[in-house]
Amino acid sequence: MQSQYDVIILGGGLAGLTLSLQLKGINPNISILVLERRQRDAATAAHKVGESTVELGSHYLREVLGLKEYLEEHELPKHGLRFFFPSHDKEDISSRVELGPRDRLPAPSHQLDRGTLENHLVKRTKELETEYILGATVKNVSISGHGHEVTYLKGEDEIEAHAKWVADATGRSSFIKRKLEFQKPMEHHVNAVWWRLKGVIDVDDWSENSTWRNYLKPGLRLLSTVHFMDKGYWLWIIPLGSKNTSIGIVADPAVHPFDTFNKYEKALEWLKINEPAGYKMLKAKTEDLMDFKILKHYAHHTGKLYCAEDRWGITGEAGAFLDPLYSPGTDFIAMNNTWLSDLITRDLKAEDITHRANIYEQSHLSLVDHWIPVYQNKYLLMGNTQIMVIKIFWDWATYWSVPTLLFTNKALTNLSFLKEFFTSPKGWGKKFGELNRRMQDLFLDWAPYEKEIFSNRYIDPYDLAYLRYFQLDIETKYQPELLSERIAENMKILEQVAAAIFRLVSAQVKGTPPNMKVDPYKMSLLTNIPESEIELESDESIDPAISRDVDLMWFYEKEQLA
Repeated sequence: MQSQYDVIILGGGLAGLTLSLQLKGINPNISILVLERRQRDAATAAHKVGESTVELGSHYLREVLGLKEYLEEHELPKHGLRFFFPSHDKEDISSRVELGPRDRLPAPSHQLDRGTLENHLVKRTKELETEYILGATVKNVSISGHGHEVTYLKGEDEIEAHAKWVADATGRSSFIKRKLEFQKPMEHHVNAVWWRLKGVIDVDDWSENSTWRNYLKPGLRLLSTVHFMDKGYWLWIIPLGSKNTSIGIVADPAVHPFDTFNKYEKALEWLKINEPAGYKMLKAKTEDLMDFKILKHYAHHTGKLYCAEDRWGITGEAGAFLDPLYSPGTDFIAMNNTWLSDLITRDLKAEDITHRANIYEQSHLSLVDHWIPVYQNKYLLMGNTQIMVIKIFWDWATYWSVPTLLFTNKALTNLSFLKEFFTSPKGWGKKFGELNRRMQDLFLDWAPYEKEIFSNRYIDPYDLAYLRYFQLDIETKYQPELLSERIAENMKILEQVAAAIFRLVSAQVKGTPPNMKVDPYKMSLLTNIPESEIELESDESIDPAISRDVDLMWFYEKEQLA
C-alpha cells in the first residue's frame, strides 16, 4: 500500500465513489485513495436515504460515469414523480387528485437501491486501480497547499497517508467543514424517517376502481416515486430493484412533531391518522420490516466548497443539503463532482485554478441559494391542491429549463458562460433566482385565500406544451453561443408562465382584470394597485399557448373569477 496519492477522498459513499470514477474518467493515471468508515459492503436494506434520481442526476450516472448498462440491467426505471393530494375521503386513493405522467417521459431516470449501487461503484472503483479501504476512520487532516497529511485508523493501527488534494465526502459528518468552521445555518427545519419492507408494494392494488386503475398502463404507477401529501408532510413509496420497497415520512415539526412518528410503531399510528389507506396496506406487512431509520433537521448549508490555494474541496452532503422532495441529491452530487473534478485535474496539470475555483464556488452557492425558497415554509402548503399543482409544475419547469440543460450541455465548466450567467449583476442567473423567489413568495401569499378541496382529477405534466418542450430539450446538445440563446428563450417562457399564473391568482384573490399587465419581477399579492393605475395587456401580447397551459393547471371555472 502506497502512502502518497494525488487525491485522498474522505468517505466512500455515493458522492465519494462517483467523484473517484469521474476523476479516473478524466485522467486514468491519477492516484486516488478512498477512505470509508463502513466496516463491510453496503446493505441492501436501509443503507441510506436517496433511492430516486431525476433527470440531471440520471444523465450524470448514465452518460458522464458510463453506468447506463448497469442501471438498465440492475436498477429499476422510474416513471416520474407522482403526487396524490388530500380529498374528503383519504381511504379511497382513487378519489384523490393525482399528478404525474401517463406515459414514459423521454429523459430517463431511475429508482436506486443505494446498497446495490454503491457496492457496484466500489467494484468499478477498484477495477480502475483506485485504492478503497473499508473500516477506515479519519482522525485528522493536516491541511497544507503543499501537501496534506491524513491520519486514519484501520483496526488498531494508526496510518498516515499524503496527497496533493483532499476531497471531503464524509456526508453529514462534514469533516473539513467542522474542522475549518464554515458551517452556515439553513432555516428549513424538517425531519424524516424511512424504512424498507420486503416485497413489492404497488399502489394500483390500493383501489378496485377500474377507471382509476386504467388511467395508466399496468406497472407504471408502481415504477413512479409516489408522494402522498397533506398539510405539513409527504409520504413516499419507492420500489427497489432488490424487490423491496422503501417507505418514508418527511414532515415539518410545526405541524407534525417528530416524536409522533420517530419510531416504527409511532409511524404506523401516524399513518393511521394521516394516511389511512397507506396504514391499511403497510401495517399488514409489518412482519416484512427490514429496518427503520431517522434523520432530524436534515437541511444544512455551507460557507465554502472549493479552495484552490490549499487544494481541498467538499462534495455531497458534506457541503449543503436542502430537501428530498424532488429527489435532488444526485443532482447536486453531479454538479458538485463536475466542478471539483475539473479543478483537481486542471491543477494536477499545473494550471492556475484560483479564478476558476472562485467562479465555481459562486455558481454552486448561487444555485443552492436559488433553490432554498423552493422548500422553505412550503410544507405548510402541501394540503392545498390548487397551489401545489401549480407549484410542482413551476418547480419542474425551472429545473428542466435551466440547470438540467446547463448540465447536459457541459456548461458548468465553461468560465465565460458561468460569468455571464451566475456572476454578472445583469446575467440570467440573477433573474432566474429573482423570478423563482417571486413565484415562491406568491404561493405563500396565496395560501390564506385558497382552501378548496378537490377530488377525482388527474393532471399530466406532459399535457402542458411548455413542460413537454422543456423535457424534450434536456438531451439536446447546443454550441455555447446557441445554448445562451436557448436559456434566454427558456427564461422568456418562464416569465410568461409566471405572469399568466399571477393574473389568474390575482383575479381570484383581488378581483383584478384577468388581462392585467404583469411584470413578473415585481408581482406581489401584497401590493395594492389603484384600479385607475392598472394597465391591461393587448390580446396580441399574451401568448395563447401559454394561457392554454396555465388554464390546464387551474381547477376553478373561469366564471368563478371575481
